Amino acid sequence: MKPEADSNDITEHPHDDTSRLYFCTVCDKRYRANYELVAHMNTHTGKYKCTECGKYCQSRAALRVHSRIHSGEKPFECNVCSKRFTQAGSLAVHSGIHREEKPFTCHMCDKAFNKSGNLYQHLRLHSGEKRYKCHMCDKAFRFSSSLSRHLRVHSGEKKYKCHMCDEAFSQSGHLNSHMRLHTGEEPYKCHLCDKGFNDPGHLSKHMRVHVGEKSYKCHLCDKAFSKSGHLNSHMRVHTGDKPYKCHVCDKAFSEPSHLKKHIRVHTGEKPYKCRMCDKAFSESGHLNTHMRLHTGDRPYKCLVCDKAFSESGRLNNHMRVHTGDKPFKCDVCDKSFSEYRSLSRHMRVHTGEKPYKCCVCFTAFSDSGHLNRHMTVHTGDKPYKCDMCDKAFTQSGSLNNHMRVHTAEKP
Repeated sequence: MKPEADSNDITEHPHDDTSRLYFCTVCDKRYRANYELVAHMNTHTGKYKCTECGKYCQSRAALRVHSRIHSGEKPFECNVCSKRFTQAGSLAVHSGIHREEKPFTCHMCDKAFNKSGNLYQHLRLHSGEKRYKCHMCDKAFRFSSSLSRHLRVHSGEKKYKCHMCDEAFSQSGHLNSHMRLHTGEEPYKCHLCDKGFNDPGHLSKHMRVHVGEKSYKCHLCDKAFSKSGHLNSHMRVHTGDKPYKCHVCDKAFSEPSHLKKHIRVHTGEKPYKCRMCDKAFSESGHLNTHMRLHTGDRPYKCLVCDKAFSESGRLNNHMRVHTGDKPFKCDVCDKSFSEYRSLSRHMRVHTGEKPYKCCVCFTAFSDSGHLNRHMTVHTGDKPYKCDMCDKAFTQSGSLNNHMRVHTAEKP
């Protein structure tokens, strides 16, 4: 609930250097002109309230502009790049990007901005000022908008909903980024390697890969990170902290994103759909990997033999062919394997487990490949054909044995 406001909530402070400041006694905002404060008071009285999300606006015009967030209307189009905006002012500011106009310069670091407001906000980075404090926790923010976003963490409010799946977001920008997962749009391109991203923040983080910048250092080990968030996550390796708990099975995670992915195990949700076939995935990374089946892209190349792979894990497994490394050891018979799945198959020799059953005769097998070969007994399929005569075989080993008839090779 917003506190009710009336004319007594306007307080005049006539002396602040050479300016007269007008303070709102409800939220402590300050203004240089009385009419600005009067307009601001409408946000407390609820005179102009959005019926969609309950936000209070300063004027009827402000409410009309705000409503475009919900309707998706963007009537102002840039004539250079066709980007669209909800406000004429936003278009005017954007146009400065094409003209490269940045008349407002920081006197401390020479960074330049196309808006004076952006400069004022930037100066708080140097001063360290965080005047906007959360009344529910001890966090403080440089900008009121950051505080407003943060408060949704406490309220759990997620008013921005995706119309293509059931995901909801607390910020409109997060919804915009999410929508690009459905459209496949990656408008933010790296000028060094042509990699594309659906979010400008992801591009900024990616650029650190090229410059090698890792300014966030762990004080317990020698690891360094390009992002503060990665350092915070890394610190949980040392502390063992797993603050994110599943309410279904009590499993705990060190990262909120890991919990979010895990929850889909229970819900069966697969929000990431392939636009070229009917497959759906619970994680965006799995979709990206799957898309390479359609595109044929194999970006992970072996430096020894030029073999290429669609997944980094497969390249790592392949490298063990060259190194001879077999890190997966059987604790029953000391056999070693280069891949974990090979060890898993081997363990069935000891356990006797046969999870792959024939749907025709119910014979069971410890390996899916053995079941596939067995199925040819029922289907009569003989996929292994001799290219020197017309004979065909159900198994590749039988074909190899037959080839000795033609080559006169003795086993």
